[in-house]
Amino acid sequence: MMTQIPENSRRSFLGWLSAGAALPVLAACGSAPAEARTYPVKRTKAEWQRKLTKQEFYVLREAGTERPYSSPLDKEKRAGTFVCAGCGNKLYSSRTKYDSRTGWPSFWKPLSGAIVTATDYKIGYPRTEVLCADCGGHLGHVFNDGPKPTGKRYCMNGVAMDFIAA
Repeated sequence: MMTQIPENSRRSFLGWLSAGAALPVLAACGSAPAEARTYPVKRTKAEWQRKLTKQEFYVLREAGTERPYSSPLDKEKRAGTFVCAGCGNKLYSSRTKYDSRTGWPSFWKPLSGAIVTATDYKIGYPRTEVLCADCGGHLGHVFNDGPKPTGKRYCMNGVAMDFIAA
């Protein structure tokens, strides 16, 4: 014999189940922004807007993303150093750049002390955001599908960087 569950109990159960499923997403929304850190290079929003192009500001200061294949730095092959477009901090050596075929400049290793990371929940699940260690500018994200020896793919927005040839 099957026992009937009262309708209000079923609704209550489904409500609690839904709330439990939503909890991780809601908790992520309250995570501290990367801007809460202290960086050596500090500027006001207005100062950053005067210094950067609209696209640089969008990516570096608002954590935007440029269109894939839109940056000439994706195809840059010369020896040199990739630096932050916001503050000039040296970020990546051309020796660690590789073609990830994603449409963004990719590296398997940053220069020592050049970057910091934060957890980014902007698209609903956690990703590792890469920020300039000197100004906190958003550079891109790092993934665990890169080449040896690190296995990392630092997928950077080209507009967030400048290139200095050796």
